[in-house]
Amino acid sequence: MTTWRKSSYSDETGGHCVELARLSRGVGVRDSKNPAAGHLELPRQSFAALLDHLRRVRPSN
Repeated sequence: MTTWRKSSYSDETGGHCVELARLSRGVGVRDSKNPAAGHLELPRQSFAALLDHLRRVRPSN
């Protein structure tokens, strides 16, 4: 069974709802508002690169 975890950046108002799961071949990413639509599966190295990029371009508060 796959365990999905909602991002800490997701909010309860219906916006920015991302869930992640550890999969055998990488990391799963899906929209928590519509899990039946499926998910993206990224190799762990690609997911780490994505997170690194997002941290660098994230606007400061």
